[in-house]
Formats: sequence, structure tokens, C-alpha cells
Amino acid sequence: MKPKDKTTNYKPAEDREKDLKLALYRIQKGRARSGETKVTIAAVAREAGVSTALIHNHYPRIAEAIREAQGRSSRAMRDVKQQDLIAERKKSAAYRQEIEELRTKVANLASINEVLLDENRVLKAKINGPRIVDLASRKPHE
Repeated sequence: MKPKDKTTNYKPAEDREKDLKLALYRIQKGRARSGETKVTIAAVAREAGVSTALIHNHYPRIAEAIREAQGRSSRAMRDVKQQDLIAERKKSAAYRQEIEELRTKVANLASINEVLLDENRVLKAKINGPRIVDLASRKPHE
């Protein structure tokens, strides 16, 4: 086993994860050594002395814990979006049902309208016929 080189900043993953958790805790409690006050991945990285890429690429649980502390948990956001999607699908189904019902009503009204137009043509033809007398225009007998 090689002796540890004191010039490098490599730590075992468990130790680094503890450092990141402690950095997050210190920021949350207002005791950050770096003066950080807002919980962000960048702030935790600065507090722990690491890069944000290290957190994103190697410590997804820490990144998720930071998002949860921000109220932006990807799991929670996914669940909210899933519920929104379900609600929108229900609305969409109701709208499709309403559209279908309205199309049926329009078709029925169009049919009734055609019948009434036909009856109107027949009545106009009868009124304009040579054997039709308008009763309103006749004068009463004296």
C-alpha cells in the first residue's frame, strides 16, 4: 500500500460525504465558515472546499438533500408535475366529452333547421299560390 501523498486533496468517499453533509448542516444553521447563508449546491461546495461538479457527479444523494432543503426536490417536483399531468388529462377528457356532446347537438340542430327551412319553403309556395286568399286583406261585409 502506498503512503498517502499529503499534497493531494483526495479523501475516501465516505469522508467526503460526511464533509458535504456537515457543510450543508452548517449553512442551514447559519454557522458556515465560508459565510454562506443561502443553501445551494455551489454554497455547499464552497463550504466543503470542493467543486459543484463533484457533488453533481459523485454525490447525487447530497445534491438531492440540498434541493430538498431548497424546497426543490427533484422527487417532489416530479410528483407535483405528475399530479398536474393527471389533473390536466382529466380536464382534457372532460373537454373532449363536452366537444363530442356539442357536436351531436349541432348535428341535431342542423337537421331540425333543414326541416324548418323545407316547411318554410312549402308554406311560402302555398301563400304565393293562385288559389290562396289572404284573410287579413279582405274587408269585412257591410
